Amino acid sequence: MLRLVFLAAVLAAAALGAFWWLTAPSIMWAATGPAYAPNLANGLTTFNAGGCSSCHAVPGQPDRSRLGGGLAIPSPFGTFYAPNISPDPVDGIGKWTEAEFVNAITKGISPAGFHYFPAFPYTSYQHAKVEDVRDLFAYLKTLAPVPGKARDHDVPFPFNIRRNLGIWKLMFVDGKPLMPDGAHSQRWNRGAYLVNSLGHCAECHSPRNLLGGIIVARRFAGGPNPEGEGWVPNITQKGELAEWSENDIEYFLETGQMPDGDSAGGSMARVIKNISQLGPEDRAAIAEYLKSLPPVAGPPRPKKAAKGDDKS
Repeated sequence: MLRLVFLAAVLAAAALGAFWWLTAPSIMWAATGPAYAPNLANGLTTFNAGGCSSCHAVPGQPDRSRLGGGLAIPSPFGTFYAPNISPDPVDGIGKWTEAEFVNAITKGISPAGFHYFPAFPYTSYQHAKVEDVRDLFAYLKTLAPVPGKARDHDVPFPFNIRRNLGIWKLMFVDGKPLMPDGAHSQRWNRGAYLVNSLGHCAECHSPRNLLGGIIVARRFAGGPNPEGEGWVPNITQKGELAEWSENDIEYFLETGQMPDGDSAGGSMARVIKNISQLGPEDRAAIAEYLKSLPPVAGPPRPKKAAKGDDKS
């Protein structure tokens, strides 16, 4: 009996050690080489492409640069609240180092070393170029500090155990850079980069499995709105974008107006406020890339989702 108890204790310790090792934060990024000279204009572009203000601007006021957070983000796993990312030294990121910011954006790791919940779309941001993230950090530092912390997330057990996210990341965060495709134009590659990294379009426009990971085979094929209401459309050439021209997409991204005269609604209206601030060449790049997506059938669409769709 003592041997069995000892063996069970050894196995439990080994399992705990394996869990602790597998769920540990990944290798951190650290700046090397000469001092970095940030490009604030590119930081602004990255800010708009990444949709930072859509989640982090204080709700209920028109200033996109007041990044005090507080927006509620519902999900099947609980409700998340966007944090303060203004330069406030107490409640925001005013005391963060550049390396801490890069690791948060690209690895989903906080300055304190814990995993961020993937309501923060680092599954897409992981593909962002480090220089873009560094420029974004420099740009955020130029904005006004906003005091006040967002409330804590409302996430029930066991989803509130952040250490478990180490396993989730092993399954759904590959850490691979986006490589240019020589078979396509430079503009197409720019569009692919914006859509798949900073723009994080797949985060809403793809169905997810029971663990909350994107179903790769149906990427961009639409599905239930992650926020719980309505249906996010298929943006492959199997969806309504098949009938749109590149010019239609460009115009929509600039104005929110669809070819049939309807307009973007729901969370897509917030996205348009960001994308409309990009240069026309970036919106054209996004349009070219989206029109190249092969047709992919999305999940079955319940009839009750026909009303209240996210018009995007």
